[in-house]
Amino acid sequence: MPEDLPRAGPAVTARPLYQQVHDHLLGRIVAGEWLPGDYLPSEQRLAASLGVALGTVRRALDELVQAGVVERRQGRGTAVLRHSSDRARFRFFRLVGPDGARIVPTGRVLAARARAARAEEARALGLAPAAPVLALTRERRAAGRVVVHETIALPLPLFARLDVPVGQDLAEELYVLYQRDCGITVARAEDRISPEAASAAVARSLGVAPGMPILRIRRIAFGLDGVAVEHRVSRAARLDYAVAIE
Repeated sequence: MPEDLPRAGPAVTARPLYQQVHDHLLGRIVAGEWLPGDYLPSEQRLAASLGVALGTVRRALDELVQAGVVERRQGRGTAVLRHSSDRARFRFFRLVGPDGARIVPTGRVLAARARAARAEEARALGLAPAAPVLALTRERRAAGRVVVHETIALPLPLFARLDVPVGQDLAEELYVLYQRDCGITVARAEDRISPEAASAAVARSLGVAPGMPILRIRRIAFGLDGVAVEHRVSRAARLDYAVAIE
């Protein structure tokens, strides 16, 4: 028998069938039925099991592809997206040089410790005041100099298994480690950019004078289920923030 899809309320507020299929498939991915790198059943099998038209499944999968949840692999099928460092940098790293050239930075975590969430972090992550977080301090380098200084807060115990080497250049991007160590896939992020005067500590890290105007980029990153999983503040000097709107 076909699987039951969640039913909406009155017809005037009913979600289109392809969105119900989208939510159903996403729920199974979030629940761990299909892990990063796993292939979903074929579109034909999904359509038959759900009792919907093939076009409905394809449209639902299109939405999941656009959201960065799954990817289509030519001749092989549709798989749950597994983060790679190159993919994470291309999708989530928006800073470029003054000439507009793309930067490929390396990262080094300087400190990792559990502490109470600060007020801004708790609000962004939907946590109780002073809830425990794993706090990371990281520098990102390009062409031999620090170009970004970051403070990152991750809710505990969600990230208790995160294994980040301190004081070493990271071989992988953090979002790869989140997925590998903790089963947390960052699906999207919201950045807010504002000017700021460099504090003494940040100025030392970036090699600029204290009080110099710098970029402050506050990021809230969300998992597949739409829950906020990361609060990040990146500070950069001599760089621009660039994003393509299509």
